[in-house]
Amino acid sequence: MAVSLLLIIGQSHAEAFPSHSRMVLMTENFPPFNMSADGKNFSRDANIMGSNTAVIREMFKRAGIPYHLSLRFPWDRMYNLVLEKENYALFSVTLNDTRKPDFQWVGPLSSTRRVFVAAPGSTLTLTRLEEAHNYRIGSYRNASSGAFLEKNGIPFSSSLRDQENISKLLDGRIDFWVTNDPVFHYYAAQQGVSGLRVAFVAEAETYQYLAINRNTPEAVTKRLQESLDEMSADGTLQRLQTSFLKSAQ
Repeated sequence: MAVSLLLIIGQSHAEAFPSHSRMVLMTENFPPFNMSADGKNFSRDANIMGSNTAVIREMFKRAGIPYHLSLRFPWDRMYNLVLEKENYALFSVTLNDTRKPDFQWVGPLSSTRRVFVAAPGSTLTLTRLEEAHNYRIGSYRNASSGAFLEKNGIPFSSSLRDQENISKLLDGRIDFWVTNDPVFHYYAAQQGVSGLRVAFVAEAETYQYLAINRNTPEAVTKRLQESLDEMSADGTLQRLQTSFLKSAQ
């Protein structure tokens, strides 16, 4: 399979790969960047939407690389699968120093801010990260926000799904929800919740990428990055992101 990928990368971008050489792309519900059309935790191909999904589709189209797209759950199972299997990739993955050696990377696809979110009516706030030790924190198990808290030695209550932290905030079970902006806006709108407030910006900006198994031919990664760079230069990347992110405001 690796040899087939290398040979075809050198051919016309418009030429399709043989079916046995398709890449397998995996993702999760992380709206508005990637999500299933029906909100469920399993979906395939055309039933997966979101801004980064749109970017991925256009990027692979320009690169002439066929793929299968799958949305699954949980995140850590997909992450480990992509670590092990050649020609597998995962998005949207936040690039950090710990993860960087484990994959080949294409991006950035998008950016987010890491934020501490407070409940409607809450007057709690933080002036520096160290103060978080004094509060009950909720976050998403095995995702970048959870890794961020662990790296900084901040204890937190872990949820299986990020949006479950909204009910924890409203019920007073946690003081702050550590998540991403604009992701929390989307989940709040989905649940009909208004008034959630950013109490502290923990990281001004983090970037999401396509993480590719290390044994996948480097020519594949190179061509995908070239396609994404073309999209950035001609305005396609910004257009696709803007059209979806408006729904998260």
